[in-house]
Amino acid sequence: MVVQMRDSITAIGPCGTCAQCLHCEARSRSICSVIDPEHMSLLDQYSHRLVITSGKTFIQEGEAASDFFIVTSGHAKLFALMPDGRRQITGFAQSGNFLGLASGATYAFSAEALGPLSLCRFSRTGLSTLRREFPKLENRLMEEASCELVQAQKSMLLLGRKTARERLASFLLEQHQRSLTKARVTQLPMSRTDIADYLGLTIETVSRTLNALQREKLISIAQVTQITLNDLPALEILARGG
Repeated sequence: MVVQMRDSITAIGPCGTCAQCLHCEARSRSICSVIDPEHMSLLDQYSHRLVITSGKTFIQEGEAASDFFIVTSGHAKLFALMPDGRRQITGFAQSGNFLGLASGATYAFSAEALGPLSLCRFSRTGLSTLRREFPKLENRLMEEASCELVQAQKSMLLLGRKTARERLASFLLEQHQRSLTKARVTQLPMSRTDIADYLGLTIETVSRTLNALQREKLISIAQVTQITLNDLPALEILARGG
C-alpha cells in the first residue's frame, strides 16, 4: 500500500510478507536486530516505511514527538534553530540510526534528508507494544540512549575546547568510523556549510583548514563529497590535540 502524504514524503504501508524487513540493509545495525526473523510479522505490523526526497524535513523541532524513526538508507542532518534564525547542526544520521529516543513531549530538533532517504516509522504506542513483547528491545534502546549520551559529550568537547584543525580531524575520523569500511576513502553527503554549522566554524575556515590538511598530505580531496584519509595515525593524534 502506498499513500501520498506531503509532496516530499511517500508513506508505504506494512508489506505483509515481511520480506523488506528481513532483507533491510539497516537491520543488522538497528534496534530491529534483536527481533528474530520468525517475529518479523509483529515488527512489520507496527512500522511504516517512508520515502523522503532530498532537502525535505521529516522531523520538525517543537512538534509533538509522536513517532520514532529508523534510517534504512540514505543520510539526514539533525539541527536546531535559535530564536534569531541561526542554525546549529547537532548530528548526521545514516542507515541503522534511531531518531527520536531522547525527545520529550516535543521534538528537540529538526531532521532533513541529505539526498534520497528511506525510513521506518514507529508510533509511540507501537514501540511500547514491541518493548513489552521483546525484552531484548528494551536493552537495545538503553544501548542507543547510552550512545547518544556519549556522542553528546564528544560534541561538547569538540565545540568547547578543540581548534579548527582538531575539529576537522575529529569530524573526518568520525565519518570514517561510521562508514563501517576499512577503505580510507570517506564519502561526505553533507555540504561544506553543513560541516561548518556542525563544527561551529565558518565555511571559509572549513575550506581553508581542509586545504591545509591536503597540503600536509594528511588527506586528499578528489571531489567535494569524497575525501581520502592518507595518514590515519597522524589525524588521530591531531584530533586528540597532539
